[in-house]
Amino acid sequence: MPALVLLGAQWGDEGKGKATDLLGGSVDYVVRYQGGNNAGHTVVVGDQKYALHLLPSGILTPECTPVIGNGVVVDPSVLFSELNGLNERGVDTSKLLISGNAHIITPYNVTVDKVTERFLGKRKIGTTGRGIGPTYADKINRVGIRVQDLYDESILTQKVEAALDGKNQLLTKVFNRRAIEASQIVEELLTYADRLAPYVADTVLVLNKALEDNKVVLFEGGQGTLLDIDHGTYPFVTSSNPTAGGACTGSGVGPTKISRVIGILKAYTTRVGAGPFPTELFDEDGAALRRIGGERGVTTGRDRRCGWFDAVIARYATRVNGLTDFFLTKLDVLTGWEEIPVCVAYEIDGKRVEELPYSQTDFHHAKPIYETLPGWSEDITKAKSFSDLPKNAQAYVKALEEMSGAPISAIGVGPGRTETIEINSFI
Repeated sequence: MPALVLLGAQWGDEGKGKATDLLGGSVDYVVRYQGGNNAGHTVVVGDQKYALHLLPSGILTPECTPVIGNGVVVDPSVLFSELNGLNERGVDTSKLLISGNAHIITPYNVTVDKVTERFLGKRKIGTTGRGIGPTYADKINRVGIRVQDLYDESILTQKVEAALDGKNQLLTKVFNRRAIEASQIVEELLTYADRLAPYVADTVLVLNKALEDNKVVLFEGGQGTLLDIDHGTYPFVTSSNPTAGGACTGSGVGPTKISRVIGILKAYTTRVGAGPFPTELFDEDGAALRRIGGERGVTTGRDRRCGWFDAVIARYATRVNGLTDFFLTKLDVLTGWEEIPVCVAYEIDGKRVEELPYSQTDFHHAKPIYETLPGWSEDITKAKSFSDLPKNAQAYVKALEEMSGAPISAIGVGPGRTETIEINSFI
């Protein structure tokens, strides 16, 4: 049975939660493999809207086992707040599994994140200030705190003291902040141990056995391809690998077990935070996309920057992820435009460039080259098949598919759970 990877093919916020939820009834396990509570999914079930930040979207499907893999960084306070909120709304969260190797976001990671970003001033990256980057830095520097450390107070104390040796020097001597007491951090972290215990598991073993038993496993990436630490618009990126390769390292499942890689694309483009964005709009069209599309970050609450569809980015996502399919979301948002521009290439220093430039400088100066496609005015939210769409909407989808390099196998025509056209089954 298949192991599927579902990821964002732009800068995140493409609607991965809707896609995961669509597959939820056919999937046995849904796995978050990277990121933390800097990601966000909005899932609409009936007349209920759920905003998920850290939990896999499969938490809303009773038949599915949601898993937080080893590649995720976990803020226990956020985790329990989210679990409490779902429990209060009648959602059963008892099947959740959390890797014992996942790293913990500590209070000092949050502090360092906020003071560092503030210190950067105009050079700031635009982080969420939730401690994600510093926690991944601790992981790489081998001073990180893992979930399993909460069950050995001696080891936990040693690790916290080691981590704070350097951080307190930074906080007191560079940022003029008070030193953080290791004992206070240890005491706070230990308060989470008992409640976390029922969820902690050897998720690498669980997931590999599930695949051996012909279960369907879906790997869900946070953020998007262009925010990948290696393959994104560095340094305006996240601190992990949302791309397909991250699904393997962040879960402990080998690449030969991945059968399909599905990229989520908006019918236009958005991004949150700083960094280059060639098709960004600063006019009425940009404001309309933001308003109609409800473009406000699920986790950050920040307005998303909006622009027309960028086929150069889509082709890049196809290449670096080995995409087999696209899920096109929010096609309904474009209803009402007489003409819809699509970026097919860039102009850089007077030259036409068809592919994403490897140079940050070139990408920063890239100007979009547009082709204009005819729009449509008919309501498409009730469409159940591709043939139900207006002819111009069909032509728009086909054009995007041809430009992007992988088949569009599903289309979101509205925010609701059932407002999706499935062209080719993902399973």
